[in-house]
Amino acid sequence: MKFGLLGEKLGHSLSPQIHNLIFRKIGIEGEYDLLEVEKQNLEDMLEHLPEKYGGVNVTIPYKIAVMKNLAFISPEAKAIGAVNTIYFVNGEKRGYNTDYFGFGQLLEHNAIAVENKDVVILGSGGAARAVVQYFVDNCVNSITIASRNPQEACNKFSDFKALPKLNFLNYERLFERGDGDLLVNTTPIGMYPNMEVSPVPKGIVAGYRAVVDLIYNPSETLFMRYAREAGRKNCNGFYMLIAQALAAEEIWLGCKINREIIADIAQKMQEE
Repeated sequence: MKFGLLGEKLGHSLSPQIHNLIFRKIGIEGEYDLLEVEKQNLEDMLEHLPEKYGGVNVTIPYKIAVMKNLAFISPEAKAIGAVNTIYFVNGEKRGYNTDYFGFGQLLEHNAIAVENKDVVILGSGGAARAVVQYFVDNCVNSITIASRNPQEACNKFSDFKALPKLNFLNYERLFERGDGDLLVNTTPIGMYPNMEVSPVPKGIVAGYRAVVDLIYNPSETLFMRYAREAGRKNCNGFYMLIAQALAAEEIWLGCKINREIIADIAQKMQEE
Protein backbone atom coordinates (compact mmCIF):
# COMPACT_ATOMS: atom_id res chain seq x y z
CA MET A 1 0.00 0.00 0.00
CA LYS A 2 1.30 3.43 -0.93
CA PHE A 3 0.28 6.75 0.60
CA GLY A 4 1.83 10.21 0.61
CA LEU A 5 1.82 13.89 1.50
CA LEU A 6 0.78 16.44 -1.13
CA GLY A 7 2.08 19.99 -0.78
CA GLU A 8 4.93 22.43 -1.36
CA LYS A 9 8.40 22.55 0.24
CA LEU A 10 8.07 19.29 2.15
CA GLY A 11 11.73 18.70 3.00
CA HIS A 12 11.17 19.38 6.72
CA SER A 13 8.16 17.07 7.02
CA LEU A 14 8.06 14.37 9.71
CA SER A 15 5.02 12.73 8.15
CA PRO A 16 6.88 9.82 6.47
CA GLN A 17 8.51 8.88 9.78
CA ILE A 18 5.20 9.08 11.64
CA HIS A 19 3.22 7.04 9.13
CA ASN A 20 5.93 4.42 8.82
CA LEU A 21 5.90 4.03 12.62
CA ILE A 22 2.11 3.61 12.53
CA PHE A 23 2.46 0.99 9.78
CA ARG A 24 4.92 -0.97 11.93
CA LYS A 25 2.81 -0.64 15.08
CA ILE A 26 -0.27 -2.11 13.39
CA GLY A 27 1.58 -4.62 11.21
CA ILE A 28 0.91 -3.07 7.81
CA GLU A 29 3.39 -3.12 4.93
CA GLY A 30 2.99 0.45 3.74
CA GLU A 31 5.00 3.19 2.06
CA TYR A 32 4.64 6.94 2.55
CA ASP A 33 6.09 9.42 0.04
CA LEU A 34 6.55 13.18 -0.10
CA LEU A 35 4.73 14.51 -3.18
CA GLU A 36 5.86 18.06 -3.87
CA VAL A 37 3.88 19.82 -6.59
CA GLU A 38 3.57 23.39 -7.89
CA LYS A 39 0.12 24.94 -8.06
CA GLN A 40 -0.14 24.81 -11.85
CA ASN A 41 0.46 21.04 -11.78
CA LEU A 42 -1.83 20.20 -8.86
CA GLU A 43 -4.90 19.06 -10.82
CA ASP A 44 -2.86 16.90 -13.16
CA MET A 45 -1.11 15.20 -10.25
CA LEU A 46 -4.41 14.58 -8.46
CA GLU A 47 -5.79 12.95 -11.60
CA HIS A 48 -2.96 10.41 -11.74
CA LEU A 49 -2.32 9.73 -8.03
CA PRO A 50 -5.00 6.98 -7.76
CA GLU A 51 -2.96 4.90 -10.21
CA LYS A 52 -0.25 4.38 -7.57
CA TYR A 53 -1.63 5.53 -4.21
CA GLY A 54 -4.43 4.49 -1.90
CA GLY A 55 -4.67 7.97 -0.41
CA VAL A 56 -2.78 11.15 0.43
CA ASN A 57 -2.58 13.79 3.10
CA VAL A 58 -2.75 17.41 1.96
CA THR A 59 -0.80 20.27 3.52
CA ILE A 60 0.05 23.93 2.87
CA PRO A 61 -1.02 25.47 0.55
CA TYR A 62 -3.56 23.06 -0.97
CA LYS A 63 -6.08 22.17 1.77
CA ILE A 64 -8.75 24.34 0.17
CA ALA A 65 -7.60 24.17 -3.46
CA VAL A 66 -8.05 20.37 -3.74
CA MET A 67 -11.72 20.45 -2.75
CA LYS A 68 -13.07 21.24 -6.20
CA ASN A 69 -11.48 18.03 -7.54
CA LEU A 70 -13.21 15.70 -5.06
CA ALA A 71 -16.32 13.60 -5.69
CA PHE A 72 -17.16 13.41 -1.98
CA ILE A 73 -16.37 15.69 0.96
CA SER A 74 -17.11 14.53 4.51
CA PRO A 75 -19.43 16.61 6.74
CA GLU A 76 -16.61 17.76 9.03
CA ALA A 77 -14.46 18.82 6.06
CA LYS A 78 -17.43 20.71 4.55
CA ALA A 79 -18.06 22.50 7.83
CA ILE A 80 -14.39 23.42 8.16
CA GLY A 81 -13.99 24.24 4.48
CA ALA A 82 -10.65 22.46 4.17
CA VAL A 83 -9.44 18.94 3.36
CA ASN A 84 -6.24 17.39 4.68
CA THR A 85 -6.89 13.74 3.80
CA ILE A 86 -7.95 12.19 0.48
CA TYR A 87 -8.97 8.56 0.05
CA PHE A 88 -8.99 7.01 -3.42
CA VAL A 89 -11.70 4.33 -3.57
CA ASN A 90 -13.86 2.84 -6.32
CA GLY A 91 -12.63 5.43 -8.80
CA GLU A 92 -13.59 8.33 -6.51
CA LYS A 93 -11.53 10.93 -4.69
CA ARG A 94 -12.99 11.38 -1.19
CA GLY A 95 -11.99 14.27 1.07
CA TYR A 96 -11.82 14.39 4.88
CA ASN A 97 -10.40 16.62 7.60
CA THR A 98 -8.47 14.97 10.44
CA ASP A 99 -6.91 18.23 11.70
CA TYR A 100 -10.05 18.74 13.80
CA PHE A 101 -9.51 15.42 15.60
CA GLY A 102 -5.77 16.07 15.90
CA PHE A 103 -6.27 19.48 17.49
CA GLY A 104 -8.72 18.06 20.01
CA GLN A 105 -6.26 15.32 20.94
CA LEU A 106 -3.49 17.92 21.35
CA LEU A 107 -5.56 19.97 23.80
CA GLU A 108 -6.67 16.87 25.71
CA HIS A 109 -3.12 15.53 25.96
CA ASN A 110 -1.89 18.85 27.37
CA ALA A 111 -4.88 19.31 29.71
CA ILE A 112 -5.95 22.57 28.08
CA ALA A 113 -9.66 23.17 28.70
CA VAL A 114 -11.54 25.47 26.30
CA GLU A 115 -15.15 25.51 27.51
CA ASN A 116 -16.22 29.07 28.42
CA LYS A 117 -12.74 30.39 27.58
CA ASP A 118 -11.78 33.45 25.54
CA VAL A 119 -9.51 32.31 22.70
CA VAL A 120 -7.45 34.18 20.13
CA ILE A 121 -6.25 32.58 16.89
CA LEU A 122 -3.34 34.01 14.93
CA GLY A 123 -3.88 33.49 11.19
CA SER A 124 -6.84 32.65 8.96
CA GLY A 125 -5.65 29.86 6.65
CA GLY A 126 -6.71 26.23 6.30
CA ALA A 127 -5.31 25.18 9.67
CA ALA A 128 -7.18 28.01 11.40
CA ARG A 129 -10.49 26.77 10.01
CA ALA A 130 -10.22 23.42 11.79
CA VAL A 131 -9.24 25.16 15.03
CA VAL A 132 -12.17 27.58 14.79
CA GLN A 133 -14.65 24.76 14.15
CA TYR A 134 -13.31 22.83 17.13
CA PHE A 135 -13.74 25.86 19.38
CA VAL A 136 -17.29 26.49 18.10
CA ASP A 137 -18.24 22.88 18.79
CA ASN A 138 -16.70 22.91 22.26
CA CYS A 139 -18.47 25.94 23.68
CA VAL A 140 -15.76 28.56 24.07
CA ASN A 141 -16.90 31.95 25.32
CA SER A 142 -15.41 34.02 22.48
CA ILE A 143 -13.28 33.50 19.35
CA THR A 144 -11.07 36.26 17.98
CA ILE A 145 -9.06 35.86 14.77
CA ALA A 146 -6.07 38.16 14.38
CA SER A 147 -4.88 38.82 10.83
CA ARG A 148 -2.85 41.40 8.96
CA ASN A 149 -6.00 42.04 6.91
CA PRO A 150 -9.13 41.47 9.05
CA GLN A 151 -11.56 42.07 6.17
CA GLU A 152 -9.81 39.50 4.01
CA ALA A 153 -9.85 37.06 6.93
CA CYS A 154 -13.57 37.67 7.43
CA ASN A 155 -14.18 36.98 3.74
CA LYS A 156 -12.33 33.65 4.07
CA PHE A 157 -14.82 32.63 6.76
CA SER A 158 -17.91 33.94 4.94
CA ASP A 159 -19.11 30.36 4.36
CA PHE A 160 -18.84 29.47 8.05
CA LYS A 161 -22.18 28.93 9.79
CA ALA A 162 -20.53 30.22 12.95
CA LEU A 163 -19.40 33.49 11.31
CA PRO A 164 -21.57 35.67 13.62
CA LYS A 165 -19.65 34.25 16.61
CA LEU A 166 -16.26 35.28 15.23
CA ASN A 167 -14.41 38.55 15.91
CA PHE A 168 -11.75 39.81 13.49
CA LEU A 169 -9.04 42.34 14.22
CA ASN A 170 -5.58 43.35 13.06
CA TYR A 171 -2.43 42.83 15.09
CA GLU A 172 -2.30 46.47 16.20
CA ARG A 173 -5.70 46.11 17.88
CA LEU A 174 -4.65 42.77 19.33
CA PHE A 175 -1.73 44.49 21.02
CA GLU A 176 -4.21 46.88 22.69
CA ARG A 177 -6.31 44.04 24.16
CA GLY A 178 -6.04 42.79 27.69
CA ASP A 179 -5.24 39.29 28.88
CA GLY A 180 -6.92 36.15 27.53
CA ASP A 181 -7.23 32.44 28.22
CA LEU A 182 -5.72 30.77 25.15
CA LEU A 183 -3.57 32.00 22.25
CA VAL A 184 -3.14 29.71 19.22
CA ASN A 185 -0.66 30.31 16.40
CA THR A 186 -1.80 28.78 13.08
CA THR A 187 0.63 30.80 10.94
CA PRO A 188 4.01 29.49 9.68
CA ILE A 189 5.84 32.35 11.41
CA GLY A 190 8.68 30.85 13.44
CA MET A 191 8.85 27.62 11.45
CA TYR A 192 12.20 26.16 10.35
CA PRO A 193 14.38 27.64 8.92
CA ASN A 194 13.10 31.11 9.97
CA MET A 195 13.14 30.34 13.67
CA GLU A 196 14.18 33.71 15.13
CA VAL A 197 10.78 35.36 14.68
CA SER A 198 7.49 35.24 16.56
CA PRO A 199 4.03 36.19 15.25
CA VAL A 200 3.54 38.46 18.27
CA PRO A 201 5.85 40.10 20.86
CA LYS A 202 6.72 38.55 24.21
CA GLY A 203 4.50 40.95 26.12
CA ILE A 204 1.42 39.77 24.23
CA VAL A 205 2.22 36.08 24.75
CA ALA A 206 2.68 36.62 28.47
CA GLY A 207 -0.90 37.91 28.73
CA TYR A 208 -2.42 34.48 28.01
CA ARG A 209 -2.80 31.58 30.42
CA ALA A 210 -1.95 28.98 27.77
CA VAL A 211 -0.27 29.09 24.37
CA VAL A 212 -0.45 26.59 21.49
CA ASP A 213 1.77 26.72 18.41
CA LEU A 214 0.74 24.37 15.58
CA ILE A 215 4.34 24.46 14.34
CA TYR A 216 6.35 21.37 15.31
CA ASN A 217 9.74 22.17 13.77
CA PRO A 218 11.51 23.52 15.78
CA SER A 219 10.12 21.75 18.84
CA GLU A 220 10.21 25.06 20.73
CA THR A 221 9.50 28.14 18.65
CA LEU A 222 10.36 31.63 19.82
CA PHE A 223 6.61 32.10 20.40
CA MET A 224 6.62 29.11 22.76
CA ARG A 225 9.82 30.24 24.46
CA TYR A 226 8.17 33.55 25.28
CA ALA A 227 5.35 31.59 26.94
CA ARG A 228 7.73 29.34 28.87
CA GLU A 229 9.76 32.31 30.14
CA ALA A 230 6.53 33.93 31.31
CA GLY A 231 5.54 30.75 33.17
CA ARG A 232 2.62 29.98 30.85
CA LYS A 233 1.50 26.52 29.78
CA ASN A 234 2.59 25.92 26.17
CA CYS A 235 2.83 23.17 23.57
CA ASN A 236 3.71 22.68 19.92
CA GLY A 237 1.77 20.91 17.16
CA PHE A 238 3.71 17.64 17.26
CA TYR A 239 1.05 15.60 19.09
CA MET A 240 -1.59 17.00 16.71
CA LEU A 241 0.50 15.91 13.72
CA ILE A 242 0.64 12.32 14.98
CA ALA A 243 -3.05 12.25 15.95
CA GLN A 244 -4.26 13.53 12.58
CA ALA A 245 -1.97 11.01 10.84
CA LEU A 246 -3.51 8.16 12.83
CA ALA A 247 -7.03 9.35 11.94
CA ALA A 248 -6.04 9.46 8.26
CA GLU A 249 -4.76 5.88 8.49
CA GLU A 250 -8.12 4.81 9.92
CA ILE A 251 -9.86 6.27 6.88
CA TRP A 252 -7.48 4.66 4.38
CA LEU A 253 -7.39 1.25 6.07
CA GLY A 254 -11.02 1.13 7.18
CA CYS A 255 -10.26 0.15 10.77
CA LYS A 256 -9.95 1.65 14.24
CA ILE A 257 -6.44 2.07 15.64
CA ASN A 258 -5.58 2.12 19.35
CA ARG A 259 -5.27 5.78 20.44
CA GLU A 260 -2.39 4.86 22.78
CA ILE A 261 -0.21 4.61 19.67
CA ILE A 262 -0.22 8.44 19.47
CA ALA A 263 1.62 8.83 22.78
CA ASP A 264 3.91 5.87 22.02
CA ILE A 265 5.04 7.41 18.72
CA ALA A 266 5.42 10.87 20.25
CA GLN A 267 7.70 9.47 22.97
CA LYS A 268 9.73 7.37 20.53
CA MET A 269 10.34 10.28 18.14
CA GLN A 270 11.25 12.67 20.93
CA GLU A 271 13.84 10.18 22.21
CA GLU A 272 15.51 9.88 18.80
